[in-house]
Amino acid sequence: ADKFDDWIHVIYRVRGVWNWHAYACTTDAGMYYLKSYNMPSGTAILCHPQQMRGVYSLDLHKARYEALCQRNGTVDVWRDRNRDHIHDMMGDIDTGYFGINIHKASEGERETVDGYSAGCQVFQNSDEFDIFIDVCKKAEKYWGNSFSYTLIEE
Repeated sequence: ADKFDDWIHVIYRVRGVWNWHAYACTTDAGMYYLKSYNMPSGTAILCHPQQMRGVYSLDLHKARYEALCQRNGTVDVWRDRNRDHIHDMMGDIDTGYFGINIHKASEGERETVDGYSAGCQVFQNSDEFDIFIDVCKKAEKYWGNSFSYTLIEE
């Protein structure tokens, strides 16, 4: 818990040439939320494997900056209710609109997740996040403001 030990891979084709980028991130809630979250249902942990086709759109994350936000469909999450430091990835699945966004932690590069994820997918480095959003904006011009995200576990 609390580490940026996952990767977001972005793969797309431009004029017949495949492009691939990998960015350090976390797909797990930070320690802050695992230990002290005040939501009775528990901290959200995005179920995996899971493909969320067209669920995300470019929009404002917490009304502050552009990110990929859950706007177009539901996602499945497990709920960690016991407030320990371990991600509980089992049990009942909760399906709905939870604001599980894809965003950055802060400006610069963070070492720990802390309070930057209550279940969201979070980039460690803000410069890499800006490149990612630029790719999304270019894609939006051709294919619209609907993005898919697939979460798998190694």
